[in-house]
Amino acid sequence: MTQTPISLDIPPAFPDHTQLPESDGTFVKNFQEHPQSILLTDSLGSLLQKLHPDGNYAIGQDCGIYWRETEPPEQGAIAPDWFYVPNVPALLEGQIRRSYVLWREFMAPLIALEFASGDGAEERDKTPLSVSNSGEVTKPGKFWVYERIIRIPYYGIYEIRSHKLEVYHLQDFSYHPIEPNERGHFPISMLGIELGIWQGNYQNQDQLWLRWWDNQGNLLLIGDERAEQERQRREVLEAKLKEYQARFGEL
Repeated sequence: MTQTPISLDIPPAFPDHTQLPESDGTFVKNFQEHPQSILLTDSLGSLLQKLHPDGNYAIGQDCGIYWRETEPPEQGAIAPDWFYVPNVPALLEGQIRRSYVLWREFMAPLIALEFASGDGAEERDKTPLSVSNSGEVTKPGKFWVYERIIRIPYYGIYEIRSHKLEVYHLQDFSYHPIEPNERGHFPISMLGIELGIWQGNYQNQDQLWLRWWDNQGNLLLIGDERAEQERQRREVLEAKLKEYQARFGEL
């Protein structure tokens, strides 16, 4: 007896970062956004080398996080201006990440930051995802997605024009505002550092920037600052050596 082959309608596998759009086609909103992201990443480098000697971490800068399958796909993505994910590889099978796909990773970012060009209303939007009887989908707000779906432990909103910074910590399944400490910084206890605002010149812009400090209040330096600090240290040592030689002769 000949058996008729059974046809199984197997749904396609969930797409990965190579199959999803890497941009929604929108522009960066201001000239400070990219330098700000680079500044945060550069100054965190030394700490991340200690925390992840194996190099297993990823930092996204205006990159998409896919949290829901939709059509078109980019409607199920959200793009923080800066975010850090611990304990995931920087590359996937040797390829540079195009986006961060939650259903492929199962590891949420530890912290996400938004640099608000406006009044921060978009970044504080708590509108939940909902579907009407007619099938119309209400677009959820950023705050709601970060808090209720991705569940990012720390979420910061920096209003660039007003220089206002607020940071939230996920506790008991909801965001609670963190109070600044005596230095005016916001402790990120899971990393042992603080986030605050720093006045200075970076990439030819004299601005108020977001920066990291350690929990003793010491600024985490970028590469140029570390090099300048080392140069000044050498100059001090050379001056002391010359002074010693002038007083006591050559060694």
